[in-house]
Amino acid sequence: MTMLLGHDVQAAAMLAAAKGARMHHGWILAGPKGIGKGGFARSLALRLLADAAGPAVSEPGLTVPEGHPIRRLIEASAHPDYAELAPLEKDGVAARNISVDQVRGLHRLIQSAPSLSTRRVVVIDSADDLERGAANALLKTLEEPPADMLFLLVSHAPGRLLPTIRSRCRMLRFDPLNAGQMRAVLKSMDDSLSPQEIDALVRAGEGSPGKALRYAGLNLSDIEASLNMIATQGDEGNRQRLALAKALSIKSAKPRYEAFLERVPAYLAEAARQRQGVALGDALDRWEKARQLAGGAIILSLDPAAVVFELAGHVAALAPRTA
Repeated sequence: MTMLLGHDVQAAAMLAAAKGARMHHGWILAGPKGIGKGGFARSLALRLLADAAGPAVSEPGLTVPEGHPIRRLIEASAHPDYAELAPLEKDGVAARNISVDQVRGLHRLIQSAPSLSTRRVVVIDSADDLERGAANALLKTLEEPPADMLFLLVSHAPGRLLPTIRSRCRMLRFDPLNAGQMRAVLKSMDDSLSPQEIDALVRAGEGSPGKALRYAGLNLSDIEASLNMIATQGDEGNRQRLALAKALSIKSAKPRYEAFLERVPAYLAEAARQRQGVALGDALDRWEKARQLAGGAIILSLDPAAVVFELAGHVAALAPRTA
């Protein structure tokens, strides 16, 4: 299972709830996308099922030893009291939604008695992906939950879930990871990343390892260095902007170009947060223009070189003005 860092408060709260007389049957794990809610849900399910079946786990947090029999069963997708729903993949492409047939497929688990302990767990990652019929089918189970059954619903936008689903679940909120946790996760995922690249990914990820890892391998630190130089020196003569436009507009640079489209508005937003008064207003104006341009660049098939040059121009406007 993947490395789990952060969210210690949430882990302690759920383990304490599990020790109660009757744990609530439905939980919505809510927070920004990519911060580890799905991994948390799977780790929690493993820990609860391991504790329920024995041998007892003494490790802190949600840790379960590698050799624990319940861990081996779940990693082999062979645990009879555990199910996980996510959009199905076909030929490497994930479906857009979790179907009603997938939810109905839980019937055997719901109707049968637990096999290895007194607990059954279902992880849905994410509940935002439930199609309408699937959400309604799940609601029927949440309204009359079987004893000792736990539903863990990962959600990036809980306000979009059916109100009736929200009303039958308790909310567990998750925050973005801090910089130290981000660095640890990124290093664990790819130990070939340089310190400079990790620093750039931490800034770009904004507390979300999932978001940061989308930029891995794209030399984001070079883009960050160029943006920093343009923002501090203003790029008189357009040398840096022209170099960026040339480098990012070639066909093979498309992934880096797309990363640049995402990064520049975020870079301007970070700069705006450090300003006040007229300077703040100017930075927000540049951010809005950059956001609109970057958002339409792919859809409208705009010329990449021209887009890069214009976006970098908004960054150049951040530079201190000399008399």
